[in-house]
Order: sequence, then C-alpha cells, then structure tokens
Amino acid sequence: MAPRISTAVAALAAGCTALSATTRPLRIGTRGSPLALAQAYMTRQLLMDNFEELSSEGAIQLCIMKTQGDMILDKALSEIGGKGLFTKELDVALLGDEVDICVHSMKDVPTWLPDGTVLPCMLEREDTRDVFISPSATSLSGLKDGSVIGSAALPRQGPILA
Repeated sequence: MAPRISTAVAALAAGCTALSATTRPLRIGTRGSPLALAQAYMTRQLLMDNFEELSSEGAIQLCIMKTQGDMILDKALSEIGGKGLFTKELDVALLGDEVDICVHSMKDVPTWLPDGTVLPCMLEREDTRDVFISPSATSLSGLKDGSVIGSAALPRQGPILA
C-alpha cells in the first residue's frame, strides 16, 4: 500500500509554490484539544498562505475527532495503551480516506507509524520550557519532603523523580 499523503502537504514539505485545483476541500484531521486545534489552525493558515488554491473560503476543512485518549480520563496512559491512544482514530480516518492529512502533537505520536502513513513535515517548534508554580518554593529543590507535584507527562516525571 502506498503511503497516504496529501498533494498540498507533500508540495509544502518539498518547498513547491503551486498546486493543481481540487474538487473537494483539503480535509485536516485533528483532535479537539486546545493544543491540537491551535496546531491544526496554524497548519491551515500556513497552507492558505503558501497555496493560492487553498486560500479561498471552504478550501480547507478541519475534521475534529475524539480519540480514546480524550475519552478515558480516569486512568494513566501507561495503563491503557500509551501514546497511540491520541492518534489511532485519526490514523484510521486517514487510511480510510475520511481525511487527507492529520495534525498531531509530536508528544502524542508513537515511535512506529502505522503502515501506509508517513510523517512528511513538522511545524516550527515553539518554546519548550515548562513552568514551575509554587506558593512557597522557588525551585523543585526548595520543596519540602513529601510535597505533591502534579504532572501526568512521563517526560516531566522522570527528572522530578530522579
């Protein structure tokens, strides 16, 4: 099976500046989280800015989907399947021709992509620093023994627990 990749995204990734007209909107699959929507809208704007054919109203459609990761809120991700929980439904829609491209946060993308999909490009990365907020300490080392720190993200838990 050939990888599914939209002409627009392939052209953008390759640095092209023109596309042939299409008869249907370019369908972007995304989750409904604030971060996913921000990235999907940014992707849409970049496509509109770089391809005249996609700049008209209705040329790009956002297809917002719920994933297992969005619906199972009472368990840790590691207990129910890990990263793929936020991408599986989008990947199925991509492979089933329900959407033309998907926009994912790289933190949600599993190490192995499903057969028939490719990762052709990424948005420019934003500031990656996290924030520490405490009513009494100015750093993690300043917290009292037994303090509770809230984070569901494994990459954040590692340094804290080390």
